[in-house]
Amino acid sequence: MRPKERREIGQTDLFRARLDQIINPTHALVKLARTIDWRFLEERFGAVYDDNPGRPPLPTRLMAGLAILKHLHDLSDEVLCERWIENPYYQLFCGEEFFQHQLPFDRSSMTRWRQRMGEERLITLLQESLAVATRSGAAKPADFRQVIIDTTVQEKAVTFPTDAKLMHRARERLVRLAAAKGVRLRQSYARVGKIALIQHQRYAHAKQFKRANKALRRLRTMLGRVIRDITRKLAHRPDLAEAFALPLSLARRVRDQRQRQRGRKVYSLHAPEVECIGKGKAHKPYEFGVKVSVATPLHRCKGGQFVAHVKALPGNPYDGHTLATVIPDLEQTIGAEVERIVTDAGYRGHHAPKEKRFQVYVAGQKRGLSPAIKRAFRRRSAVEPVIGHLKNEHRLGRNHLTGSAGDAINAVLAAVGYNFRLLLRWLALLCAWILAALTRALACSLLPQRT
Repeated sequence: MRPKERREIGQTDLFRARLDQIINPTHALVKLARTIDWRFLEERFGAVYDDNPGRPPLPTRLMAGLAILKHLHDLSDEVLCERWIENPYYQLFCGEEFFQHQLPFDRSSMTRWRQRMGEERLITLLQESLAVATRSGAAKPADFRQVIIDTTVQEKAVTFPTDAKLMHRARERLVRLAAAKGVRLRQSYARVGKIALIQHQRYAHAKQFKRANKALRRLRTMLGRVIRDITRKLAHRPDLAEAFALPLSLARRVRDQRQRQRGRKVYSLHAPEVECIGKGKAHKPYEFGVKVSVATPLHRCKGGQFVAHVKALPGNPYDGHTLATVIPDLEQTIGAEVERIVTDAGYRGHHAPKEKRFQVYVAGQKRGLSPAIKRAFRRRSAVEPVIGHLKNEHRLGRNHLTGSAGDAINAVLAAVGYNFRLLLRWLALLCAWILAALTRALACSLLPQRT
């Protein structure tokens, strides 16, 4: 069933206060709510639903507004729910006419809405942020025809992986699942396993690596015994095979993997999609998460350095090989063809589409450089502070959403929150400029005229 969208009726209520009577109409969030084309969002997001009977979902403006506010102010779902009750501007932004004293939604509804929409639908919010920037004068359509593209790492909310911790955690998860399903084990190794983990950590810290490796072998042996014990018991309980399939598979991979083996490894049991990515940073040699591509205009717009495109790239691909998918997605997002793309030296030997191959300029190349291209190379580092803001202020630095789909969703919403924060600042400045101009005009009209 399609959502029942909200429309402003303008009626009053004897027992409730209208929001437009208790707020400042010149507030930037109020102006932003008036600038966003909510009908466009309702049309795009409403295509997910059908006309079959059932319980109607929550209004699109409410859920889209919550998603924007969450990444605009770097809030968790729980904190956002608490502030939504207290803040009339949040309620007005989400389409409420009267001040609400109770939440009209459940916190888990935000998670289900994000999963239902997915990355391909949430890109609409990014497109709308760019459209609002164009309509409000913060950017021009021509600003997005020349872009800078770079990649970064969106880290997952996981602890730093070590073989000892992974094997200890895999054994604990198997023992806990066996207890929940009524499978009696010969031994759980709860006490001796914890002691072995502590010994390994102490010996490794003291650089006594022979003793540390001996404790690690004990942890691997305990995990193997629990795996074999559960496998024997499941032979007589085939109804539990499906429940133990994934935990046993991950536990076997953790037990068998070695430090220098090639291919995929398990770095987290609750997020097996996590990858180990090395970006050459001296202070952080390895980061655990997913690679993300970020595109921003080459020249700064009036309202700031907006994000034109963002995309999660699972599989840790080479930067130059990502342009084959990033450039078509970028052009679809901005609705225009890209004329010039500037990248860093990590994109050498790129696989850009044939028609765009000679429009990609990689830092360090020597041939075919005009003065305009040399000036463009000096602007290439403008993408770095954008990535910093995305990570520190809009939840790109640590992703708490589950699965590979959560990686893609969090990256898109981080860019949405960043763009709308720039728009809030632009609308506030625009309002201040208008007030200053009116004040000057009024002061000039009140001055005595010379005769």
